[in-house]
Order: sequence, then structure tokens, then C-alpha cells
Amino acid sequence: MSGLVGYARVSTAEQDLQPQLDGLAKLGVDPRRVYLDHGLTGKNRSRPGLREALAACHEGSTLVVTKLDRLGRSITDLRDIAAELEQTGAALRIGGQVYDPSTPFGRLVFNMFAMMAEFEGDLISQRTIEGMAVAKARGRLKGKKPQLTPRQDAALLKMYDEGDTSVAELGALFNISRTSAYRALARARSEAQA
Repeated sequence: MSGLVGYARVSTAEQDLQPQLDGLAKLGVDPRRVYLDHGLTGKNRSRPGLREALAACHEGSTLVVTKLDRLGRSITDLRDIAAELEQTGAALRIGGQVYDPSTPFGRLVFNMFAMMAEFEGDLISQRTIEGMAVAKARGRLKGKKPQLTPRQDAALLKMYDEGDTSVAELGALFNISRTSAYRALARARSEAQA
């Protein structure tokens, strides 16, 4: 079973790779031949662990993933990965099933799984956007905490209104970006008007 190459991925730093590692071990993959991506989305093909896993594949080897969505969440990327494996003479094993691109049935099943992986990723994105909108409407999502205190905002506004200092200079003086300086000015003006 030395021809098995494993790949595991989680999208966020909080997620645990261990269930996938256990699954790969049960499928016969040597832990030393497992490549990992931790905290990287499946929609992005540029992943170091995936690159290393594909480079480790050669004729007669098999890339093993526990589920297809761990390999990717884009139909285009998944097809490209499958084509790359086929060109090197390597196979793709998803859980207990080996994907055989040489048969119409194998291509059909792979494409169906790829579409479901992309669809699931799209649903996750949509739910996240909807959840953030609800949280924002309820006042629970307020964005990033300002870098400056209200007192610093007021001081920044005073210096700006005196006309001696540009926004870029204020940013440098308060150790913030120009964008943050503009936001601080807007907060201070809003507070002054209230």
C-alpha cells in the first residue's frame, strides 16, 4: 500500500484534522504520506499541502481523500485535479471508492460528487452572509473595533480642522492607516453632531 498518498484539509484554524487523519489511516494511508492544509478554503486551488500531495503522486499511486469536498469545492478545480492525476497515471480514491476516469460511469459519478461539493460550499457561503445580515440587523455584528478611542478621534478631528495636518500625517502620527484616519474623522464628526 506504499502507493497511497493522503490529503486532508480544513477551512478554518478552529477545525480539527484528526477525523480525516483517522479516516485516511483506516483506508491504509501511511501517516508519513499524508499532506495537510489547515485553515485554507477548498475554493482556492493554491494550497501548499495539495501541491505537495499532487507532486508525490506518480504512475501507479493513488491520491486518497476521505470526502471529495476535502479535495476541493469548485467543479473546475476538481476536474483539473482529476485530469492532472490521470496524466501522471495516478488514481483518485474518495473514501472507499476509486474514481475511474476511463469509464462513462466513473466520470458521471465524479462530476455528480463535484457538483454537490460546490453546491455545499455555495450554501455555506450563503448561510454565512445571511447570518451576518441578521446579526448586523440585531446590533450584534458591529464590525472591527476602532483602533482609536473616542478621545483620540476628537483630538484627530481637532488637529485636522485646524488645517495644519493632512490625513496622511495624522495617520502616521496616530500610527494608523489613512483609511482608519478617515474613519476616525467620520466617527468624531458624527459624535460632535450628536
